[in-house]
Amino acid sequence: MAAASVGLVLAAGAAACGPEDNDAKASGGGDSTPHKGGTLTVLNANPTQDFDPARLYTSGGGNVPSLVFRTLTTRNRENGAAGAEVVPDLATDTGRPNKDATVWTYTLKKGLTYEDGTAITSADIKYGIERSFAPELSGGAPYLRDWLVGAADYQGPYKDKKGLSAIETPDERTIVFHLNKPEGEFPYLATQTQFTPVPKAKDTGTKYEEHPVSSGPYKVVSNQNDGERLVLERNTHWSAATDAERKAYPDKIDVRSGLDSSVINQRLSASQGADAAAVTTDTNLGPAELAKVSGDKELAARVGTGHFGYTNYIAFNPGVKPFDNPTVRQAISYAIDRSSVVNAAGGSALAEPATTFLPNQKSFGYQPYDLFPAGKAGNAAKARELLKEAGYANGLTVTLTHSNAKDFETSPEIATAVQDALKKAGITVKLQGLEENDYSDTIHDVKTEPGFFLAHWGADWPSGGPFLAPIFDGRQIVKDGANFNTGLLNDKSVNAEIDAINKLTDLDAAAKRWGALDKRIGEQALTVPLFHPVYKRLYGKDIKNVVISDWTGVLDISQVAVK
Repeated sequence: MAAASVGLVLAAGAAACGPEDNDAKASGGGDSTPHKGGTLTVLNANPTQDFDPARLYTSGGGNVPSLVFRTLTTRNRENGAAGAEVVPDLATDTGRPNKDATVWTYTLKKGLTYEDGTAITSADIKYGIERSFAPELSGGAPYLRDWLVGAADYQGPYKDKKGLSAIETPDERTIVFHLNKPEGEFPYLATQTQFTPVPKAKDTGTKYEEHPVSSGPYKVVSNQNDGERLVLERNTHWSAATDAERKAYPDKIDVRSGLDSSVINQRLSASQGADAAAVTTDTNLGPAELAKVSGDKELAARVGTGHFGYTNYIAFNPGVKPFDNPTVRQAISYAIDRSSVVNAAGGSALAEPATTFLPNQKSFGYQPYDLFPAGKAGNAAKARELLKEAGYANGLTVTLTHSNAKDFETSPEIATAVQDALKKAGITVKLQGLEENDYSDTIHDVKTEPGFFLAHWGADWPSGGPFLAPIFDGRQIVKDGANFNTGLLNDKSVNAEIDAINKLTDLDAAAKRWGALDKRIGEQALTVPLFHPVYKRLYGKDIKNVVISDWTGVLDISQVAVK
């Protein structure tokens, strides 16, 4: 999930622990034991649009979508770091690779059925993937087009009845994937909703989102205004015997979206009526709201704390002077005052200072390093020394591009904190604020990318691969489209190491290599990591069994009970 482009999650959609302010397994008033029954209300700002597994861009199966759509694999539904692991879902295991990880084989569990009681087959998963290639159903993660043999120009089953030869279904329970290159992280990809089974006979094309056929514990009974009001009820043909991950406690789930964030937090705080059994999956507490909540013991006990693989950073374009000079980039790195940046992001409760590009989670391969130690308040003296070495003894003037969106990430507050810190080192920073769409278009176009700007990135799954490769793999530089390799790095040795790590199916071994590569790239000072966000979200007083994993950083609806 490229947070820089889709503003996650979903995540953001997206470090290292679960809830800090509550007992995650026994939260809520009265009897702490979770029971089946009742209605869970979800209060969100953003509607769950395009509720079709082909069109959703989700991390680990998403939250609301994962109640309806099961996939070959899914995320482990546990708190903190344990929740960053991939586990089987429809499949019996996380996949069986051949020797070089270019062929992956899965076997479906026995007894899998849809909401109408008909059997789920491997052919349904193959068809579900194929329809995600149809232009009219675009929006999902792009990996399959790149990874599957012969898939680059495939236009989906509506135009090409032959389907993808790279996906084989030798029998009703076996599915085999043939890849262009080794991909040890294929089990992570298999968590994406594109791996949801879709019965061909029930496919209604672009109208499928109105009533997708459920393979999960809930089915869609109403979808109003493209996900603005989504009502789910139990799928009586779902069996917990085939699904170790989803608890499915509530009888009904009522998702209401399009609400103002302040209204959501007010309603959750008051916890009146149906709102007592309500949660949000996309609305954080802001600095002012958090201060109010922290002063109220009862409210503070109803705050879930989550971390997601996400980094806010300064990006340099080495093609623009003076940022073509590594010494200038190093000087700026030394000058940064992370304490003031964290304060601008809402304070230490909502942001953690970062000196590594990878998030500080084990699954990413995090290895602590601080190559240009600025201390808590910036090292202006060291920065001035380097500027003199670079030929700027009298300082220099630069322009910092940022977004005008009030997101506490790439917004004016963060830009001003950077401006103030660099001033102490003799660097005059002029601020260029752009409206959100203009900002995104400008920084992601090679032709218009500024020399110095605020950026952020979130991972599609908790690993160093989808974090480092899009930003630093030179083969992913896009000259005529959305480009995320902001430093325009095309280092053959870095590219080769990315390929070597991708061959590893031992994900722990791969994580260590990603961490080492992060430090190696960091030495080039192409970015200045600033902070990792922390998510603080209220939930209603009758909510029980709060689980927040490091995969998504948000409350897992599949675990929640309301009684």
